[in-house]
Amino acid sequence: MSPSLRGWLRSVGFTLALSLLVAAGVAGGGQVSPGVVLGAAGLGLGVLYSLFPHGMHFAFGTANGFAVYACLYVFMGRAGFPDAAPWAKAVGFLLPVAAFLAAVWARRSALRALAEARRPFDTAHLPRMMRFLLALAAIGVVSMVVPEGRMPGPAQTVSLLAAMTAVAVVVAASVRDVVRLLVDVALIFETMGRRLGRLAVPITAFVTVYALLVITFASFYRIADGLSAAPVFASPAGPFRLDFADALHFSVATLSTVGYGDIRPVGDGVRVLASLQVLLGQLLLLFGFAEIMRSTRMRAWEHGGEAERPSGGAPPRPSRGNQLGKPAEGGESGAVPAGRRRASAGEGA
Repeated sequence: MSPSLRGWLRSVGFTLALSLLVAAGVAGGGQVSPGVVLGAAGLGLGVLYSLFPHGMHFAFGTANGFAVYACLYVFMGRAGFPDAAPWAKAVGFLLPVAAFLAAVWARRSALRALAEARRPFDTAHLPRMMRFLLALAAIGVVSMVVPEGRMPGPAQTVSLLAAMTAVAVVVAASVRDVVRLLVDVALIFETMGRRLGRLAVPITAFVTVYALLVITFASFYRIADGLSAAPVFASPAGPFRLDFADALHFSVATLSTVGYGDIRPVGDGVRVLASLQVLLGQLLLLFGFAEIMRSTRMRAWEHGGEAERPSGGAPPRPSRGNQLGKPAEGGESGAVPAGRRRASAGEGA
């Protein structure tokens, strides 16, 4: 299997999984049906594969951008156009997608180098990219501020189609910057993935110690509740006996300092235990951060050498010959033997 085919298979799997997840999330909201989301994702993936068979980064970036667009569309539709016609909601969702694919098809030769890029671009194109993002943001703000929601259903339908037509025009006119943004986002994700791979050891250590603390304190909570004559934990409904599943949930919430409030300690002993767990959680965060930074510095030192030594780092250890006062390979030691010093002193006399 060729690398390009493997890359596209990964892109297909990622796009379909993300689209299915978003489609399931927006189902039942009344804004856009899951079938429309999946159909648009499949259509876009097929068109992009036919145009750029080597643009796997572009496919990853497009999948991420498509998911963000679907979520924003559902939010904007519910807030600004709740009573628009169902067919208009589907058409409005598809308008920018169709405009983007048509613009990419029309300019496929000029966009090929961008879509199949392997390295991030410099930041010189960011001001131009911000212009089209600001234009899209302005359309969204106007749609939220203007009280279309107070209009009758037919007026909301017209307003929704007008707003999405404006979005489609902006996307089609700025297709080069849109493609550049999607590719850059995918390349940034790839760089983050490589960095996470290099941090596998400290991350594994952190997760292992975190799980150990969760399980240990959950056991303490369960034992303390079992040994107490009265329940030492309470829920909004009142005191109750803690089972191990509840103890694990409370332990995770305490260690992460979330504090849902559904389970709270009422006994003095378990309050002390919870305070101790919070303190150990903070120390674990400091340990994890220190280990990640140390691993990053050590790797940069190993790969960069003396020129890229991190500030404040320890100097290289001297060779064994230098430690013993002997000449190192390829040069003389700065130390002068005692006998030679005495001879030099006698000659001077």
